[in-house]
Amino acid sequence: MLINIFCIGDLVGQPGRTFLANALPVLIKSRNIDVVVANAENAAGGSGLTPQIFQKLLHYGVDVVTLGDHCYKRYEIIPIMASSDQLVRPANLPPGAAGKPYTVVRKERGITIGVTVLLGRLYMKPMDCPYRTADQMLVEIKKHTPIAIVEMHAEATSEKIAMGWYLDGRASIVFGTHTHVPTADARILPNGTAYITDLGMTGPYEGVLGRNREKVIRSMISGMPNMYDIAEKDNRVAGVLVTVETTTGRAVAIEQMIVDELQIEKMKKELKARQVNPPDTMPSINDD
Repeated sequence: MLINIFCIGDLVGQPGRTFLANALPVLIKSRNIDVVVANAENAAGGSGLTPQIFQKLLHYGVDVVTLGDHCYKRYEIIPIMASSDQLVRPANLPPGAAGKPYTVVRKERGITIGVTVLLGRLYMKPMDCPYRTADQMLVEIKKHTPIAIVEMHAEATSEKIAMGWYLDGRASIVFGTHTHVPTADARILPNGTAYITDLGMTGPYEGVLGRNREKVIRSMISGMPNMYDIAEKDNRVAGVLVTVETTTGRAVAIEQMIVDELQIEKMKKELKARQVNPPDTMPSINDD
């Protein structure tokens, strides 16, 4: 059986959440998406995740929420990290860190997927070896399912590319996050792993990595620190849609998707023309 897995890049702030609430239900219907994995470590005010936002993301249609180096920015999410099977923190944090280093999620039609997240070590805080940790996480995931999704949350493109090659044939999907800039290298590696160096950002592209561009530019010119609030306009959903064979766990197709408001409205019209009721826009929240 073939299934479609949609992996979504870093969700940024209230503007990104509002657009995702409108876009994701449409994308799920329009593209026959079975599973949604989304990085949401920047969903609350641009840094961290709250329990309320986490629950809303599940309501929008996200199946697994991943976190990166900002996973503990909001202390109130820590109890949820320990209890929910739909929330994953980086696996190569030190032993004893709160939260789950991987998860296995079961959906309808017998679909079972495993997800883990790894932090890079170049230009980031010291962490345990992501490669050895990946080996350990895949052993655990493969006890339950051949479909393993690995997120590499890292600064350096070289580190992400190396992880893709290291896991080729062992993971179904390896995707990078963290930089908020989508890369143009989505492909199927020789042994059946779908790969992209960075999914990009789900949020406002009128800014600098989702932040108010005027304040960022002012700070860069003056050398003075500044509070970077979230930009608001030109919101897009960025990610990849991967088709995976459930028996082998091999990816057979990957498509990069960077979808704006006009494209979502076009999809709604197409669904209506096919006599498929477009989903209602989900309510978002403003609790940053």
